[in-house]
Amino acid sequence: MDFLEGIKSAIFYLRSNKLRSFLTTLGIIIGVMTVITVVSLIEGLNLKVKNMFSTLGTNVIYVSRFPFIQTSSKNWRKYIKRKPLTVEDAIAISKHCPDVLLVSPSINAGSDIKYKGKRIELVSVSGVNQNYQDIIGQYVDEGRNFTDGEVERRRFVCVIGKTIEKTFFPNGNAIGKRIDIRGYKFKIVGVLEERGNLMGNDMDNIVNIPYTTLQKIIGRRRNLTIVVSAEDKELAMDEMRGVLRVRRKTPEKAEDDFSFGTQDMLLDFYKKFTGAAFLVMIGIASLALLTGGVGIMNIMYVTVTERTREIGIRMAIGAKKRDILWQFLIETITISVIGGLVGILAGIGLGKLISVASHLPFAVAAWSVLTAFFVSAGVGIVFGILPARKAANMNPVEALRYE
Repeated sequence: MDFLEGIKSAIFYLRSNKLRSFLTTLGIIIGVMTVITVVSLIEGLNLKVKNMFSTLGTNVIYVSRFPFIQTSSKNWRKYIKRKPLTVEDAIAISKHCPDVLLVSPSINAGSDIKYKGKRIELVSVSGVNQNYQDIIGQYVDEGRNFTDGEVERRRFVCVIGKTIEKTFFPNGNAIGKRIDIRGYKFKIVGVLEERGNLMGNDMDNIVNIPYTTLQKIIGRRRNLTIVVSAEDKELAMDEMRGVLRVRRKTPEKAEDDFSFGTQDMLLDFYKKFTGAAFLVMIGIASLALLTGGVGIMNIMYVTVTERTREIGIRMAIGAKKRDILWQFLIETITISVIGGLVGILAGIGLGKLISVASHLPFAVAAWSVLTAFFVSAGVGIVFGILPARKAANMNPVEALRYE
């Protein structure tokens, strides 16, 4: 029996028993659909997050009192005992670290802001210097950035994100207007280019003001981060480590009492997070595929029993054991592959539906489609071999007598 004939035979029996065929392939469909849906959503997220993280600057280093990424609170007491970083630390880094290109202190003070009766809550208000936008690679789309002189003289000027502009000034013309931040009037001198969302955070719901002005308002005790751009990140971190350890009088054998953060660290953390989700998905899909495989094997045993007389006739007119084995194995593989193809289409459709409903990004990965196809074929081979061997090992005389 050739391969094409085996496929035709499988399709004939699938059409003859539609409900049974659907129930047989249901496990395969669910397993493959789960793989395609989850992988497509993760791939979409990966592409978006990678693009968004790239906007943080590939050569940017964040120096802070606390670790860049905290996965546990058990060491919080140790970190809280660290001395805060200072503006003087930032100045020392700028002077004594040749691989550091630009430096900016960064002080975050989330606040509500107001303009003519309108109010935006929980805006990220950051005190930075004139270098900050060049460091992180987010440039002014309208107007200008504040200047070194405005930072030095603690001027009440600000640069706003697109979310602020769209809320307060839907028709544009934000430049020159004054918004209320913590009871002080700040003149808008620039509007930043749009960045979008990063893992649920609105990257455009921001206001940047001179750090000197923010210190004037809230005092100098607020925690400070030093943001730098570097020619070579590893060399720059070594240089900064040396400068800060000397300035902070860190004992020679003691660990650093400050932390570095980079885009690579964020990406590694994100990959670990999505890797765990991927493993959970693999477990669910494997269970569904196992259930589907067992279902196919049981149905094929029933099919072999129902077609015992047909098997006897084929053997009587010259069919060999390998012909019978090949026939039923092809049928099982065909059933599995059809279930896999339905699962692929269902997974793509479900993924797009979830993407539309939740606004999550969606991207179909070619490798996941190919993997799902070959895994479904593999399930057919693994779980079809026993029923096929049973059919092949039948005694022709007893098979012909079967009623």
